[in-house]
Amino acid sequence: MRSSLYQKLQKLVWEIGTAILPAVLFALFIRVEVAKAVEIEVGPSMQPNMYQGYRLMTEKVSYHFRLPQRGDVVVVNRPGVEVSLVKRVLGLPGEIVEVQAGHVLINGQKIEEPWVLYFGGPEYGPAQIPDGYIFIIGDNRPNSRDSRAIGPVELTMVEGRVWLVYWPLEKFELVP
Repeated sequence: MRSSLYQKLQKLVWEIGTAILPAVLFALFIRVEVAKAVEIEVGPSMQPNMYQGYRLMTEKVSYHFRLPQRGDVVVVNRPGVEVSLVKRVLGLPGEIVEVQAGHVLINGQKIEEPWVLYFGGPEYGPAQIPDGYIFIIGDNRPNSRDSRAIGPVELTMVEGRVWLVYWPLEKFELVP
């Protein structure tokens, strides 16, 4: 009887282990290499497009194959800083970036920014973005701590591209 109970327990542990362990490993792989959920923790820098408390899904795969593109919304982790930044990529490696009255100029040409309603804030540049770096800036220019203050951001600090707002539910949408 005791041997039978032991065998049943052993079989149960084996079945749970072979079902749960791969699922946990798969979920860990997804979180580390493919996608991650993040929350906008502080600040109005991405308003009116995203607000504090919004929950976002990032994908990490595309930047293994290509550089971030102008207009991408990215999550940036800086060493020694607990809160991740959620900002928009506007300057790419090798470009000369300037910010005048909140409007971004790339290589001397003002770019179209349909996502921005609030211009203003600090001026920047002109300055060339070094290889391996990008220039990030918030959509709410007067209320954004971004590359105008911290300088260009190293590509290795980009955790992923935001592709989905999933909370609050009424704001559920793909991020273009």
